[in-house]
Amino acid sequence: MKPVGAITRGTTNPNRLRRVDNFIAYHCGPLLKEAAQPLVVDLGYGATPVTAVELRERLADAVRVDVTVVGLEIDPVRVSAAQPFADPPWLEFRRGGFELAGLTPVVVRAFNVLRQYAEDEVAAAWRTMTATGAVLVEGTCDELGRIATWTVVEDGTPATLTLSARLPVLEHPAVFAERLPKALIHHNVPGHPVHELLRALSRAWETEATPFGPRQRWLATVRRMRAEGWPVLGGPARWRLGELTLPWPA
Repeated sequence: MKPVGAITRGTTNPNRLRRVDNFIAYHCGPLLKEAAQPLVVDLGYGATPVTAVELRERLADAVRVDVTVVGLEIDPVRVSAAQPFADPPWLEFRRGGFELAGLTPVVVRAFNVLRQYAEDEVAAAWRTMTATGAVLVEGTCDELGRIATWTVVEDGTPATLTLSARLPVLEHPAVFAERLPKALIHHNVPGHPVHELLRALSRAWETEATPFGPRQRWLATVRRMRAEGWPVLGGPARWRLGELTLPWPA
């Protein structure tokens, strides 16, 4: 199949996607455990395949040992360079784009990909990547993976938004504004829900200043958000990891 999409910058780093990998194991683990063929596609893994290798290792450890990861890249040079890291049938690298090279995965991870596209291209990409029933986890992060945001998309429709931070280095939740998914980053202006979300999160963080460290401050911040009426999902076990997840309509 002809790959759909464009070659992206391809920058990556080891452990850059650890936060979202942890979330995929948690959120998509039941689906993978029940699947007859637990296939995960890592779309646009970049100039080196390190994050695809890590994804396979983490899901094998946390979900099921026979999970299969296929890394897809439009750039044939990147596909060739990744072959020494392949471990068939558990880890493979192929040429492909949003059409997923004809595969029918259970889960698709597409990180730091759509950020390099125009906003009006996002919805079509979502629909294409979920057309065969896959759950898509799409988002962006900083260069070291300390600040990340992602959305879970099902049947082309976004279901949730997650903000995630490495709490020991989180100075202020305002930093999430720079790493919002492409579908939201241009809407962080007065009158839009994501702008109100970040304002409320900043107010809660500033109100909950504490001498007991950033983790306790984050927990108190998330509890305040829920108390103020924000439909925060999950519980303390996820919040302790630096996550805040809400339904997309919020």
